[in-house]
Amino acid sequence: MNRLQMRRRVLLAAAPMVLAAPYVARAQTKPEKSKVVLAVGGKSALYYLSLTIAERKGFFKEAGIDLEINDFQGGAKSLQALMGGSADVVAGAYEHTIRMQQRNQDVTGFALIGRGMQICIALRKDVAAKVKGPADVKGMKFGVTAPGSSTHMLVNFWVAKGGLKASDVVAIGVGAGASVVAAIEKGEVDGVSQTDPALTILTDKDLVKVIVDTRTMKGNQEVFGGAFPAASLYSQSDFLKKNPGTTQALATAIVRANQWLQTASPAEVASAVPEAYLLGDRAIYEKSFAGVRETISPDGTMPPGAMENCLKFLAESDPAIKPASVKLADTWNNEFAQRAAKRS
Repeated sequence: MNRLQMRRRVLLAAAPMVLAAPYVARAQTKPEKSKVVLAVGGKSALYYLSLTIAERKGFFKEAGIDLEINDFQGGAKSLQALMGGSADVVAGAYEHTIRMQQRNQDVTGFALIGRGMQICIALRKDVAAKVKGPADVKGMKFGVTAPGSSTHMLVNFWVAKGGLKASDVVAIGVGAGASVVAAIEKGEVDGVSQTDPALTILTDKDLVKVIVDTRTMKGNQEVFGGAFPAASLYSQSDFLKKNPGTTQALATAIVRANQWLQTASPAEVASAVPEAYLLGDRAIYEKSFAGVRETISPDGTMPPGAMENCLKFLAESDPAIKPASVKLADTWNNEFAQRAAKRS
């Protein structure tokens, strides 16, 4: 072999390494912050199942993150923790990124957990018998996770369809899980806007009638016109810029959890979560998961048209939202989830 042939072979052999170099560099980037504080509101709900799975399966640790999770009553409270500086990142509804932009605060989502809202509005059976539509619920009390949360916004969205204002109904924070069931059983609220497994428990006990259901992709299509971005990881935009390695590690853990949930059996999921999350009925929990599985994002990325569906929903439920001034591109970054999905 002459020198020219040898040089050509060396260059050809090196070519794949050169092309792969940028990806390898990114893949090997270590988290800038190994200790991360995450805020969430109502972690026991299936709405945040990917977070729980990533935690319980050790996906955060394997990505180099020592994660401290602070669980609040609802999404609005966890957002306050982020903006107040006591949390680095939030597992919460994507819609909060749009709300904060309207307040001149830069918040960006980077790993999607739910591509469907997963929230239902249900009325107590005795109340439902008197209600023909949203116009009939004026003055009624609705149990939401926390005022200002996505569960609250869905109530506002629904009553607006009946010509009512948000102030025409009362939103009462009841948290998520067992406290939701108790609020209905004790007659403390006329209805609830909540997630599973609480909703399935209430319907199986024949205590409520579901009025609006977004636990399936078909339901999201009917209510919003397509996919709807629900739970996600988001943080202040500066955090993503200053800590790309940490952001990537967090996204990778969530995407792994999303992917695991695509094929895990309901029994495997029930065994993976804390016993308290089952609310005393493993079979109901498994049934609830099976019902919402399709709304869990398969890859952590934002589906086409989903952000627009969310903006329309917000504009119809909150007069303070001005769609024309919203820059949706600044509320989401798909790069981290895309990178994570490629590695899996």
